Amino acid sequence: MTTQYVAGELSLLLAQLQGVATDDTRARDVGRLRHEAETRPLMTLPLVAVRALELADKVCWESLTRGDTEAFVRQAVLCAELWQFGVCADLLDEGPDR
Repeated sequence: MTTQYVAGELSLLLAQLQGVATDDTRARDVGRLRHEAETRPLMTLPLVAVRALELADKVCWESLTRGDTEAFVRQAVLCAELWQFGVCADLLDEGPDR
């Protein structure tokens, strides 16, 4: 994968996360992170991917706390896609055994 492709795909996944965020503040946070993925130096993409997962986790927990299981399911699926993409694109480690 080219680095530009990775940046574009990460931006697309962040746009999808922004679309399923149920809180305006979190949606803005994701929007800022998406802007970083599109404009920051490409070598910072691993940091953006880590922050994207942290933000996706917060979005999921907030939906669970509110009892919004429908939103949680959509967000959790996207969180899994973010993680899988990050690992496949070598932006994230799979875990301690890698």
